[in-house]
Amino acid sequence: MSRKLRMGMIGGGKDAFIGGVHRIAAIMDGETELVCGAFSSNREKSKESGALLHLPAERVYGSYEEMILEEKELPEGIRMDFVSIVTPNHVHFAPAKLALENGFHVVLDKPMTFSLEEAKELKKIADNSGLLFCLTHTYTGYPMIKEAREIVASGKLGKLRKVYVEYPQGWLSKYLEVTDYKQAQWRTDPKRSGIAGAMGDIGTHAFNMAEYVSGLKVTSICADLNINVPGRLLDDDGTVLLKFEGGASGFLFATQVAAGEENNVKIRIYGEEGGIEWQQEDANTLKVKWFDQPTQVLRTGAPYLGSFAKHNYRVPPGHPEGYLEAFANLYRNFALTLRARLDGRTPEKEWLDFPGIEEGIRGMAFIENVVKSGRSERKWTEFEL
Repeated sequence: MSRKLRMGMIGGGKDAFIGGVHRIAAIMDGETELVCGAFSSNREKSKESGALLHLPAERVYGSYEEMILEEKELPEGIRMDFVSIVTPNHVHFAPAKLALENGFHVVLDKPMTFSLEEAKELKKIADNSGLLFCLTHTYTGYPMIKEAREIVASGKLGKLRKVYVEYPQGWLSKYLEVTDYKQAQWRTDPKRSGIAGAMGDIGTHAFNMAEYVSGLKVTSICADLNINVPGRLLDDDGTVLLKFEGGASGFLFATQVAAGEENNVKIRIYGEEGGIEWQQEDANTLKVKWFDQPTQVLRTGAPYLGSFAKHNYRVPPGHPEGYLEAFANLYRNFALTLRARLDGRTPEKEWLDFPGIEEGIRGMAFIENVVKSGRSERKWTEFEL
């Protein structure tokens, strides 16, 4: 196939932060182009956003239903190949369901749905459709996170014992939801965000990273959730003790009231023979610590890295790559896999490395289990799907 993949977008209008990030990530490697969109539930705002993106007026729609159904009727050489859904949480399930039922592959912002029940239903629809589905857990797109995962999977660290992951933010230290700050408004609103605040927004990222890098599934948890800002309706802070299959234990901390903090996601994993350490503020560095050897400092772009890390960087060593490139890695791997499918080829194993339905199910289960545990008097609760 000698053309770019055609992407439609639902949400992500002119005032939305994450829409612009998705558009940059999608086009970074030249695999995809934006051809249509329903950028807002407000028809005029959607049209205005489409004009700013220089899209033809007839390919800018007033609702996601209109876009999906009208795009389906366009000739195969014109209509979109897949849709990117970048709406608030409560508008994830319905457009994803409609897209899959009408033959369109889906890229969806996390968390996957509003509830675990919706997530399970979406999995059935996706499985029946046979279409591709990508969930944008950004931080697993970093090359050195992929290197960390390969090191852990190689067994070099020995039997895993401890998994620590943290995601501190400070942007909700004040009661911003009563201002015109739209991000604060919907992310703290149970009707739009769901049953969790910080744990649903950033705790799911930390949880996904812990399972992705360790290769282990969480089996039980002990959670403490807090609302620090008076008047807030959802948790803005929380800590979770974790038990993993195989006997490892760990700790997850996610907060949006750590004043002065930005987005320094961090993970540490320790086994019998050594450990790994990575943080987003120095995303191009991975530390590997050994019981009986000096610490190794591995760097993005170096020739000694594994195939997954090498596949996911673009520039020579010393030229930093960051959040946008990590996000773009998800889109590129999804696009390469989709292109291979359309061409009747088998995708490379590195291309298949992007989050999907299973990660979405476990992310929604994490939210519901954490909230349940936080309300329980029991010390430990079983992690249930």
